[in-house]
Amino acid sequence: MADLAYYLRISNHLAGNLDIKSALRSVKSEIDRILEVDHLDVCLIDDKGYWNTSYEVGLRTSWSSTRAPVEVSPVRDILRGDSDYLLTGNAPEDPRYVFEGSDSEPILRYNMRSRVNVAMKVLGRTIGSLNCSSQKRDFYDQNAVEQVRNIADILAPYFYALRANEQARREAIMRAELQAREEGLRLGALSLTDALELERQRIGMDLHDQTLADMTRISRDLEGCKTREDIENLRGSVQNCIQGLREIIDTSIPSLLELFGFQHAVRTHLERAIGADQQIDIDVRDLSHGLIDQLPQAKRIALFRIAQEAINNAVRHAQASRIDVEIECRNGLHLHVRDDGRSKAAVESEQASGGLTHMRTRARLIAAQFDIRYDGGTQICVCLPVSECPQSEVVA
Repeated sequence: MADLAYYLRISNHLAGNLDIKSALRSVKSEIDRILEVDHLDVCLIDDKGYWNTSYEVGLRTSWSSTRAPVEVSPVRDILRGDSDYLLTGNAPEDPRYVFEGSDSEPILRYNMRSRVNVAMKVLGRTIGSLNCSSQKRDFYDQNAVEQVRNIADILAPYFYALRANEQARREAIMRAELQAREEGLRLGALSLTDALELERQRIGMDLHDQTLADMTRISRDLEGCKTREDIENLRGSVQNCIQGLREIIDTSIPSLLELFGFQHAVRTHLERAIGADQQIDIDVRDLSHGLIDQLPQAKRIALFRIAQEAINNAVRHAQASRIDVEIECRNGLHLHVRDDGRSKAAVESEQASGGLTHMRTRARLIAAQFDIRYDGGTQICVCLPVSECPQSEVVA
């Protein structure tokens, strides 16, 4: 009758617990009244019967909330349905528990000598195992098996429902995260489309205001060209027009990136952005040993555009005296653009703010992480994860 009261209290303790760990902790004291245990754990298998997850109270071991193949579990005979229970007086020397490749380190480390393990079943199907251990040798007998079986029959349907609830909650979170990523990419694509349209408009205005105006002037000068001096002046005008057109093309298509690589293209853009009237120290280092130039074109151009925008913000808005660009491999490919300018100026500038939005969008579209920090200047950090890098060159 005393045991019956304990079993009823176990049922009462289960009510209100919404996760397996808290449910197991809530019944531990009542189980101790029925059967003395130094360690109590529950192994639950997945629907396919390949993986098992452990939940434990008492000793804290490497089994705690780990997911491992059923075949390496010390209670695999139960989880596979080969046996309804296991009973041993000295598990460290029992080949059913300790075998080659088994996940039995806690048994040996904590001297779990006596063990009684009983199948947890729902509608006749094994869903896991309830496991009681003592550090005393030959501590449990057949009567203990029956006591643990009664406890397992109470816990099994409740834990089965809790596991189903956990799986449903995880799936809901995964669906929500997937939808958020898809929405982020959609918004990012729209933002980038707007940016590209503005870029096309800018190029059109540059061609109209600069190149077309230059060509019109050259055409007019050509009509009045009479002397050798006139021809030399005209040749100079043509060269200036060609140079202006080349700058427009370089802004639109990063030809330097394709011809000479990322490091050279960034350095060239830095020098052009600074010009001759500003004194800014620059340093561009590629510590990836050229890995960035092995990326697919879309990713390489996106990183180059981000570096361009960061450099432009530093030169135009932050009043920087030094700009450093660094590429390195460290658990992925990292691009850093640092300046020592006034962060507040960069943040408050409307143009810089729009640039930051475009940088974030470009990073998102190539699955890269974008981060900006302000500490004695501005640091733009873009990290392309290992999964997005050339596999033959991954550096951990």
